[in-house]
Amino acid sequence: MWEQIQQWDIELFVYLNSLGIERYDGFWIFVTDPRHWIPLYLLFFLFFFLAFHWKKATFSTLFLLATVFSTWGFTNLVKGIALRLRPNNTPELTEVIRILQEPTNYSFFSGHSSTSFAATTFLVLVLAQKSRWIYLAYIWPVIFVMSRIYVGVHYPGDILVGMIVGIIFAIVFHKFYERSGRTLY
Repeated sequence: MWEQIQQWDIELFVYLNSLGIERYDGFWIFVTDPRHWIPLYLLFFLFFFLAFHWKKATFSTLFLLATVFSTWGFTNLVKGIALRLRPNNTPELTEVIRILQEPTNYSFFSGHSSTSFAATTFLVLVLAQKSRWIYLAYIWPVIFVMSRIYVGVHYPGDILVGMIVGIIFAIVFHKFYERSGRTLY
């Protein structure tokens, strides 16, 4: 059963990766680089300071950072245990897929997916009562993780599991945030 799921994951990856259009390669390479999203990260922090007084905004920012870094650490721990090769490093796939990046670490599960969904979910959980528009923040992780398939470095399963892990971490940290914050304000 597990082998069948892995085969479907590979086949779906090959199909989705093959949909890439050379003319858009530059866009997807730009999108997949976390450094290019720094203005968005700063905007996330600004949202806290616009929605709350400085003490709660600082507290929220620290919890968001704790959420992301804990998710990132757990992701890397699992990658070191699972040892799943990335598609771009899998010899039987390199001739049939488009490869735009060539990281050498492991694939399962996607750190881009886990951390971006953790950050966005935490942000939404904290700010949803202030604005319904905050749900638009989910556009970022969706585009971000799609880029990972496009550039040839993650299977859809890596992304799906990363998304689930990120959302779970955000929910858990949000519960800690709510309990801890009650005594501060």
